[in-house]
Amino acid sequence: MEIRVEIVAAVSDEQIAAAHAIRRRVFIEEQRVPEGIELDADDARAFHAIAIRGGQVLGCGRYVEHGEGEVKIGRMAVIRELRGSGIGRAILEFLMRAARERGYRRAILHAQLTAQGFYLKQGFQPFGEVFEEAGIPHRAMSREL
Repeated sequence: MEIRVEIVAAVSDEQIAAAHAIRRRVFIEEQRVPEGIELDADDARAFHAIAIRGGQVLGCGRYVEHGEGEVKIGRMAVIRELRGSGIGRAILEFLMRAARERGYRRAILHAQLTAQGFYLKQGFQPFGEVFEEAGIPHRAMSREL
């Protein structure tokens, strides 16, 4: 069955809640990120996207404006059973395309070190030193859109 990625702002509150449920499951429950860090003030101003298959929300991501002509992609999450199936790539490509269509020229993100290879395959390049966010090692990465 085909995976569809949609803009959360254009869908129902139920789908927004489903995206938050995935983030809660992945970041708060699996990775032990404190809830106050995961569900942040940027949610209100972010461009959100969800991946849907057969009516079920399987993954999500967002971007926020981060300086002139730049977005910061984050909160990329896919349910554990479907990681490695292309859902994350579909969400990331959707977010980058949407940002490019809105005039942004560059994207940055903070990749968990365990996900750095995924982002390298999508054209992101690391910069700076490894740092810790929410107790998890990360690396800043960027690419032109």
